[in-house]
Amino acid sequence: MKQTNYFENTTLAISPDERAFFVQLGLRIADLRKQHGITQIQLAETLDVSQQTINSYEVARRRVPVSALPTLATLFEVSVDELLGKEDKQTSNKRGPASKLQKQLERVSSLPRSKQKFVIEMIDTVIQQAS
Repeated sequence: MKQTNYFENTTLAISPDERAFFVQLGLRIADLRKQHGITQIQLAETLDVSQQTINSYEVARRRVPVSALPTLATLFEVSVDELLGKEDKQTSNKRGPASKLQKQLERVSSLPRSKQKFVIEMIDTVIQQAS
């Protein structure tokens, strides 16, 4: 005999604030996906869902599961807070997404010290040549 899941046929109410949150989250996911040159199909494969599910997340027909947030943040090279629309303290006085240069500098900061020093020396050389 098949066991019935209580929540299987239950529709949960969603407040206007929650709806607005998921609309914004979907827009951020779509924007970040496009910025990274990732198709809905590729993102679906990464999350092990269908392309239609990704589309539903992006247009807020479905809620993005909490368990997918770390994977999305890592893939898009943002923090979970940024993915959720929370401003990073370092960039809170600036509007819009982080610039490509800022993202590259953040990636450089995660390199070993010797490689960081090499990158800094290269930047210094370029700046001196441009002056």
